[in-house]
Amino acid sequence: MASPFARLLAAILAGAAASAAVSSPLAGATCDAAAPHLAALRKDRAPDGPDAGPVETLATLFETHQGDLVALSSSEPESPRFAELLADRVTGGRIELDARLLGLLRTLAAEHPAARIELVSGYRHPKRNEAMRKKGHHVASHSQHSLGRALDFRVAGWTPERLRAEIARTGFRGGLARYDGAGDRFVHADVGPPRAWVGR
Repeated sequence: MASPFARLLAAILAGAAASAAVSSPLAGATCDAAAPHLAALRKDRAPDGPDAGPVETLATLFETHQGDLVALSSSEPESPRFAELLADRVTGGRIELDARLLGLLRTLAAEHPAARIELVSGYRHPKRNEAMRKKGHHVASHSQHSLGRALDFRVAGWTPERLRAEIARTGFRGGLARYDGAGDRFVHADVGPPRAWVGR
């Protein structure tokens, strides 16, 4: 028969295991494919106040050029941090991005918990935009990127066609394009006039 000490130790270990299972931030999380970024998910703390409490992380934002990994929740990142993530990667210039772009990412993440959203491009300085045009790149002369009103991104494990369809399903109105190039695959979304195209 087990000693009182052995029975006490077994009870403590069982309690610790049950507590860990309840408090895990991944409990009940779903994703279309296993993703290593899930380790970055956490519970964020809401600002102090009458409604203070845990804020559930919806997804992970991954900036593809610098490798920054940022939790996406109902309150984070805030607008300045989002602008920093999507600054012009050549000039370093940044402006505040239209709030509807971050809203779109939150809507998608709420419908697909634990997704990894990969940010490809956001703000593009007008001088860089013009230089790209002169080099033959297919960019608009008055690009929505240069106005802080456009975002290029993808979701890990999804095709551009699936992401475009998921965006359309949210009721998003604006420019929507998919790019299926061999070198880079993503979807462009902007808050300009409604239109759609397939990019090259």
